[in-house]
Amino acid sequence: MSAFLWFSLLKLSGYLCCMDVFGKALTDFYKTGKADVLWLHNSYDEPEEMPIDFFFRNDEEMPVMELQALQMCRGRVLDIGAGVGSHALVLQAFNIDVTAIDISEAAVRIMEERGVKNPLLQDVFSYEEKFDTLLMLMNGIGLTGTLIGFKNFLMKLKSLLNPGGQVLFDTSDIAYLYEDAAKPENQYYGEVSYQYEYQGEKGSWFNWLYIDPKTAVLIAEETGWLSEIIFDDGEDQYLIKLTLPG
Repeated sequence: MSAFLWFSLLKLSGYLCCMDVFGKALTDFYKTGKADVLWLHNSYDEPEEMPIDFFFRNDEEMPVMELQALQMCRGRVLDIGAGVGSHALVLQAFNIDVTAIDISEAAVRIMEERGVKNPLLQDVFSYEEKFDTLLMLMNGIGLTGTLIGFKNFLMKLKSLLNPGGQVLFDTSDIAYLYEDAAKPENQYYGEVSYQYEYQGEKGSWFNWLYIDPKTAVLIAEETGWLSEIIFDDGEDQYLIKLTLPG
């Protein structure tokens, strides 16, 4: 599993029903600068160790694709699944009005202590304010879990966007995981499942989605969005921009 896939799971940790497991790891690292091993069990291979320190990185440590997305943010920004606020802090440094939401209480507490101005303990699915930019980095779109979930989520996002607004998210094509094995026959190959384990405690299994850009663009267009692939890093990772016609 690539580092990008590891880190994509960090970003939207709060949307996992087993938040306490990840929240403990986050809190330990934030308070002491170190944490025990956080294991990630998955539906396609052996468990893997997840690096926590990357979650607290600054702009100099962010990949070009993320920096590109941050530079494109305009107007009022909603950082969905903000984690401990690394992206929100960069936007604040450029005087961008950003609201950072997550449903992990531990993550929101850490955001506040790190200096994020507008952190909210909030589930995006029940949020009702409107913004000019909806931001979901580190494969934040993965919280939709399935292709059907992705389609329904794109419909929900319309209610959060001001006229002329934009959605920015990155995604990863994980077809390479099946170079030596057959892809699943009864589901889309980017629909996977994960489980966190920390200090012997395991959370619940949860669904996660990695969607190839062609499929993402097709579903976006089916749900009434205009789509554009902004960045391709050459390693199966993409930045996509969505806007509404008119």
